[in-house]
Amino acid sequence: QVQLVESGGGLVQAGGSLRLSCAASGRTSSSYAMGWFRQAPGKEREFVAAQSWNGLSTYYADSVKGRFTISRDNAKNTVYLQMNSPKPEDTAVYYCAGRQGRATNKEYEYDDWGQGTQVTVSS
Repeated sequence: QVQLVESGGGLVQAGGSLRLSCAASGRTSSSYAMGWFRQAPGKEREFVAAQSWNGLSTYYADSVKGRFTISRDNAKNTVYLQMNSPKPEDTAVYYCAGRQGRATNKEYEYDDWGQGTQVTVSS
């Protein structure tokens, strides 16, 4: 069992920056991939970014590529999402997800989920 707890959400102006964190506790391993998904009001949850345990495999949604950066500190069992130049359309609840194995952009392949953190981007 792995518990994921997100933090760092809030209100940010368009063009600013914000960093989300997700701390994992429990039975993680050296093959534990982590990712970020988001869900805007009235929309389905969608993939944002994912990274393998060793950081060698990283994936981004086209909509955030070049603006968001995923990284992790395995010593702290924490994954980050640096959001630069956010846009109002990035407003959503952001969820951290984890799975044993390779990083993927498929929501159904993740076993562990955080409770979500709200990010609101003002114009």
